[in-house]
Amino acid sequence: MLTRRILACLDVSAGRVVKGVQFVDLIDAGDPAALAVRHAAGGADEIVFLDITATHEKRSLLLDAVRRAADRIFIPLTVGGGIRTLEDAMQVFDAGADKVSINSAALDRPELITEIGSRFGEQAVVVAIDGRRHSNSVESAEVYASGGRKPTGLSVLAWATEAEARGAGEILLTSMDSDGTRAGFDCELTAMVSSKVQIPVIASGGAGNVQHFAEVFSRGHADAALAASIFHFGVSDARTLKHALAALGLPMRLPC
Repeated sequence: MLTRRILACLDVSAGRVVKGVQFVDLIDAGDPAALAVRHAAGGADEIVFLDITATHEKRSLLLDAVRRAADRIFIPLTVGGGIRTLEDAMQVFDAGADKVSINSAALDRPELITEIGSRFGEQAVVVAIDGRRHSNSVESAEVYASGGRKPTGLSVLAWATEAEARGAGEILLTSMDSDGTRAGFDCELTAMVSSKVQIPVIASGGAGNVQHFAEVFSRGHADAALAASIFHFGVSDARTLKHALAALGLPMRLPC
């Protein structure tokens, strides 16, 4: 049985890690490189940098933070936000990232998924999907662009399957309804996507305790789960979380 991964997410705005609720009310949580080192030492399987305002503000990439983090951690580093072209992706990889996460740019020009995958390998391309339900029905979930600011009219399921067909190596699926609430992942949304694609699905949005992770791995069939709030503010670290999940029978890569 494949081990489940725990990813520590660092949402970055103006060079600082921030955290909010449902994509708003952001508060400062620290320096990205320093927090990446802390989470790596704490047992995270991977680190994710997401510059959540780069696309909206049309800013350049957070390359300095990527370089500083890549020099000090020895687990995979994914970087997203503001990556609009193949050349942008090349800069991020040159700075030390192992994967890139693309969202709005892929929605604007889906060919970008194939271009990056052809150059660096499909395993290096993560397509991030921010979804929000419009009713109780999971099928109503719509994709939002530009850091959750712009509805696209695309269904989450349709876009996930297209992203896979175009060469995405993973899907990073964020429930905007659950984001930052610490009330649990949207397991139904995660399961819907996981059942229709063959590539790994990373669940994001709503992590608050060990049971939430157990549920998204079992009920949501997620391959990995991402968390931010519970790590930033001292609720847990990945080592503690993974040992607790292993005790529940979930296959984890346990740190020393």
